[in-house]
Amino acid sequence: MFSPTVYILASKPYGTLYIGVTSNLVQRIWQHRESLAEGFTKKYGVKRLVYFEQFEDMYQAIVREKQLKKWNRAWKIQLIEKANPEWRDLWPDIASG
Repeated sequence: MFSPTVYILASKPYGTLYIGVTSNLVQRIWQHRESLAEGFTKKYGVKRLVYFEQFEDMYQAIVREKQLKKWNRAWKIQLIEKANPEWRDLWPDIASG
């Protein structure tokens, strides 16, 4: 999955949320899951991929990431639940290709 992507990770349903951007979603989520990414996600155990959006170019993805980071928590939860109402970990979907 080499495509500019904005993603949201959660520690558990309705738990701690993290929003990031990457050009390689599979590699980046694997890094989070293996606690190889230093910082917030490692400290708080935020590893469950619950949402992602893909874009044509990195500029669009970065603009969207900044937009989502400004949203209040309720809006972020609503976005996740519209696409993934069970808060299912999407890692198996992207890891299998």
